[in-house]
Amino acid sequence: MNRMSPQIALASSRATGSTIRRHGRRIAAAVAVTALAGLSLTACQESSPGADGDIGVALIVKTTTNPYFVSMEDAAKAAADKDGVSLTLAAGKQDGDATTQIQAIEDSISRGDKGILITPTDSSVNSAITKARDAGIFVIALDTAPDPADVVDITFATDNFAAGEAIGKWAAAQLDGKEAVIGLVDLFANQVATVDYDRDQGFLTGMGIDTKDKTKNGDEDKTGTYTGGKGGTYTIAGNQASNGDQGDGRTAMETLLSKNPDINVVYSINEPAGYGAYQALKAAGKEKDTILVSIDGGCTGVKEVGEGIIGATSQQYPSKMAELGMEAIVKLAKTGEKPSVSSGLDFFNTGSQLVTDKAVAGIPSITSNEGSKICWGE
Repeated sequence: MNRMSPQIALASSRATGSTIRRHGRRIAAAVAVTALAGLSLTACQESSPGADGDIGVALIVKTTTNPYFVSMEDAAKAAADKDGVSLTLAAGKQDGDATTQIQAIEDSISRGDKGILITPTDSSVNSAITKARDAGIFVIALDTAPDPADVVDITFATDNFAAGEAIGKWAAAQLDGKEAVIGLVDLFANQVATVDYDRDQGFLTGMGIDTKDKTKNGDEDKTGTYTGGKGGTYTIAGNQASNGDQGDGRTAMETLLSKNPDINVVYSINEPAGYGAYQALKAAGKEKDTILVSIDGGCTGVKEVGEGIIGATSQQYPSKMAELGMEAIVKLAKTGEKPSVSSGLDFFNTGSQLVTDKAVAGIPSITSNEGSKICWGE
């Protein structure tokens, strides 16, 4: 996959959002930064989107403090350069920042963009997405399917439930029949996102633990038996939110250990949160006795698998999501043809692979060395 980032001008810090204009002539415009209610989403340029035949597209990610979403931006920028797309970038200050996403959607409507690519933070952005679609903008969700799925025109994403299921099966096999004392380092405490419950519930299902409402974290029985691997008994120490952040992940793990110091299996929503959990485990002298799994498969996370910090991770391909999304909007603009979902799903599955250096028979996986060659960009 082409990961080259073209030369562009950024209109603000990536933590709050930035505006980039690309022209078919590939002449970068001068950019003036303007603060707007704590956001920076405007810029001066030679012409408005579409004035010289360009296709206007907005990429709105959750946050650029996570390199996962930076990889999406890089792929989108490369695609925009290739296809002569006028691309605008925006990002929340942190995971869960719906205000920035809503403002960026409003700005896209004002510009008259042809399409929006968005990693929706939660359902609070649904009404803004609906407004954009009513204005004739084709909206594609990346990474995180909205709830309900038909809020957007289509979603390009990993099957997050399947990704969670893979690391759950692997963790159960590592236990070799021993009792599992499980700590769940989730995403949010007071917000509901499909990526959060799909990964958590997928992990528990992979462990062979009965779940109740698959759209809700924390309602499963706190004790019982798991059937994955050789099977055994389990105790769930609790669920703690990390906001997908390393520092918050450490705090979440410290809280879980205070509830039950016997935790020996840790699920983490992503690798930054997983590394934070590892720091807490190491400080408690438990890092060697605990099975730690995660999801994302970024270069740093895969390296941590190789170092034995994370036992296994499900690798996703966010660059592929952004690239396919850009291609879909360009094709729609030029031919009127709309993208379609994967067979049997309500989204287009961009795939995932289990990355571990402790392969388990019957569970397909690749090594950390193999994963490092394709991290986030297959």
